[in-house]
Amino acid sequence: MQLILREFELKLKHTFTISRKSIDVQPTLIVELKSEGFSGYGEATSNPYYNIGVPMMIQDLLKIKKQIEVVTNETPEEYWDKMYPFLKENLFALCALDIAYNDLYARKKGKKLYELWNYPIDKIPLTDFTIGIDTIEKMVLKMEEMPWPIYKIKLGTPDDIAIVKELRKHSNSVFRVDANCGWEVNETLNNAIELKKLGVEFIEQPLKADNWEGHATIFKNSVLPIIADESCILEEDVVKCHTYFHGVNIKLMKCGGITPGRRMIQQAKNLGLKTMVGCMTESTVGISAIAHLLPELDYVDMDGALLLAEDIATGVAIIDGKIIYSQTNGTGVQLKDSISFHA
Repeated sequence: MQLILREFELKLKHTFTISRKSIDVQPTLIVELKSEGFSGYGEATSNPYYNIGVPMMIQDLLKIKKQIEVVTNETPEEYWDKMYPFLKENLFALCALDIAYNDLYARKKGKKLYELWNYPIDKIPLTDFTIGIDTIEKMVLKMEEMPWPIYKIKLGTPDDIAIVKELRKHSNSVFRVDANCGWEVNETLNNAIELKKLGVEFIEQPLKADNWEGHATIFKNSVLPIIADESCILEEDVVKCHTYFHGVNIKLMKCGGITPGRRMIQQAKNLGLKTMVGCMTESTVGISAIAHLLPELDYVDMDGALLLAEDIATGVAIIDGKIIYSQTNGTGVQLKDSISFHA
């Protein structure tokens, strides 16, 4: 098995702003595993909030290149268990490797990932489209530029309710809001009352990740469901979020890949929590992996590639929120020939 690492700079269509940062370019790492004439692809992006950069991921993967490249017929679960001790301090790198191995394994079996897992795809959720923080006028223009059945609206400003009121004038679509840890307890409870009147479906991560006392208060008193994001990173966090949140948003990069992500989804379902998988600002490589989890999800946020000025790969397509799977096996990803990268 051969390990190939590619570094890209993903340019965004618009400056993307949440409560704690703004970006115009997103660095990302694509991992390719080649074996027996097949290639599998995985992705992880840099993330300052979690102190992860692409050079760090490359360094940590190259340190264990020999272990990675051992030819193996292990299942993805067995391979993840073998790689975890080497990469437990860099779960983003582990995620990219894990997705690439899942992709490769499924291609060798001649199946798409959802087929390998026996997931039916007749009933799958639509993805939302994210509207980043901006002036109200520009947020309206972004909605008009991308008519969509479900919008996820980034909040965390002094004018949050005014923003949603104005956006509601221009759309009858489902609204979800994500404060990215930008609110306080009373602010959340008061905002929830107003947001419910405006047809908002749920609120994602209103408080700082470690404010468990505040989460408990909101869980008991909010008129809208609350979904964990920054409070739910690892597998053990799912149980912790039970009775503090109504659902969990699982990010594959944060938990170490699609293999632990599937375990987290099942754990959440067992606890009666709503299940959601979210994306970073990433290419179709990472987005296509998320698509194969859809049959197990209540909600999904997999619009990362739609925010890009130019994608680096083909795979799943998204039209009006609906996911259309590629005819290619595995995750369905192929890198574009025309793209440039840093080796």
